[in-house]
Amino acid sequence: MKKQIAMAATGGLLGALIFSANAFAAPPKADNGMFVDANGMTLYTFDKDTKGGPSACSGACVQAWPAAMATDSDKPSGKWTTESAEGGKQWAYDGKRLYRFAKDTKPGEKNGDNFRDVWHVAKP
Repeated sequence: MKKQIAMAATGGLLGALIFSANAFAAPPKADNGMFVDANGMTLYTFDKDTKGGPSACSGACVQAWPAAMATDSDKPSGKWTTESAEGGKQWAYDGKRLYRFAKDTKPGEKNGDNFRDVWHVAKP
């Protein structure tokens, strides 16, 4: 019985640590001439967004192009800002909101670049 309780407590602690690591991921960074998230996944901009305005990506768009979300503890600096978004704050660089592409499955993939001529890899 003591073994089961200890294992359950350890499992709960591991789950909390994993959740915490995901909930407080590092802000985007430049890598190989483009911006990537904490997991190395490529970030994109959307031509239909207006600088400093609300996201033009809604409905089915949100499923294919999830927003690069910031946490409450993330602090914008320089050209990095956070913009209001459904469910929290979205990272933006130089006023342009940042997104991921659902069909990018590995770090460094750029399957969404020039998609429909309105999605582009975010670059410094």
